[in-house]
Amino acid sequence: MKEKIRCAWSGKDPLYIKYHDEEWGRPVHDDRKLFEMLILEGAQAGLSWITILRKRENYRKAFNNFDAKKIARYNSKKMELLLQNEGIVRNRLKIAATIQNAICFLEVQKEFGSFDKYIWQFINGKSIKNSWKALSEIPAKTAVSDAMSKDLKKRGFKFVGSTICYAFMQAVGMVNDHTVNCFFYKKIK
Repeated sequence: MKEKIRCAWSGKDPLYIKYHDEEWGRPVHDDRKLFEMLILEGAQAGLSWITILRKRENYRKAFNNFDAKKIARYNSKKMELLLQNEGIVRNRLKIAATIQNAICFLEVQKEFGSFDKYIWQFINGKSIKNSWKALSEIPAKTAVSDAMSKDLKKRGFKFVGSTICYAFMQAVGMVNDHTVNCFFYKKIK
């Protein structure tokens, strides 16, 4: 049986392969999942994605399965408990950003009806399909991620720089950056 060709970044780690094959680049329209990915991409800042991926289940437990309403009510006592949690990245700024982002996320939902409606407007509701031959061709950010970052920051979100926004866009399928030789790229072309 012929082995599947995947994007080179997925490597040999079974967790990375599963993430690539089952999640990365597939369009997400569920608000809770979009919030989770926005928070996890921000948590990754300065770290590798595999580090965050390995801690994802711990994040889900620590942050009430990314229930923004619950997170928005976290107090200083909860913050201190999270700083002691070895299962997540124990960075005060990133934890505080998660709480702040939950508050902002709820405001966006109130204004637009859903976070999905708000975030997908940056690409007019349709995934951008690229045709990269190699990882080296894939940009770290784009004009769209710049605009998204600027608007999120204006709304009070933290850890949402343009590079983080572009990684988020890739993760939730707003942009298809699977390389052309990847089995998934061919599957959706």
